[in-house]
Amino acid sequence: MSELVAASAAAFWLGTLAAISPCPLATNLAAISYISKDLQSSGRVLASGTLYALGRVAAYVAVAVLVVSSVLSIPAVASFLQDGMNQILGPLLIAIGAVVLGWIRLPEFPWGGRGSALKARAARGGLAGAGLLGILFALSFCPVSAGLFFGSLVPLSVSSGSRIVVPAFFGLGTGLPVVAVAVMLGLGVRQLGAVFSALTRVERWARVATGAVFILIGLYFVATRIVGWDL
Repeated sequence: MSELVAASAAAFWLGTLAAISPCPLATNLAAISYISKDLQSSGRVLASGTLYALGRVAAYVAVAVLVVSSVLSIPAVASFLQDGMNQILGPLLIAIGAVVLGWIRLPEFPWGGRGSALKARAARGGLAGAGLLGILFALSFCPVSAGLFFGSLVPLSVSSGSRIVVPAFFGLGTGLPVVAVAVMLGLGVRQLGAVFSALTRVERWARVATGAVFILIGLYFVATRIVGWDL
């Protein structure tokens, strides 16, 4: 149980970090623009923000279930992960830390720009459109969010034995900024420029701290589980 709680907390933090990184933040800004069209009704603003976040959660859970189930359904791969997770975790954490810090740049995903017509249609779809927009934006993986999802979240799901809870917390983290802005809009707060300026500063330091922690933990795992040092 404690392992699941720790994995869920880590997934939520990774989702939040992904949400305020430059590329995902741009999609969240687009979502906020969609949500803010109903400023005259605070209830609709809050409902739109919530449905957008739930759409992201549903998308990430569906992808995680598909990927993890496919991986574990192959006996050789499942056996390798169970026996070799301790050996591959260190190098994997170092690689993800390098991606978070920008030392390794992943290529853009070719499907990221597709579905523009569907996104435009979702943006005209009222409350249901907010949920659909969350799903579509979640599936438009940017390099950083893809690295965090496939490089960190999927291994977390495998190691914790959770195909739903851990990805759900990641999805909640990615939708957190939009929900927070929806709450502020619902309460009548209009000083959003300062909020996003603060988010940009926080993202820079949070990204550096997270990347450094990933690399340090990865080095520790390499030293103790591969090299065999007794630290």
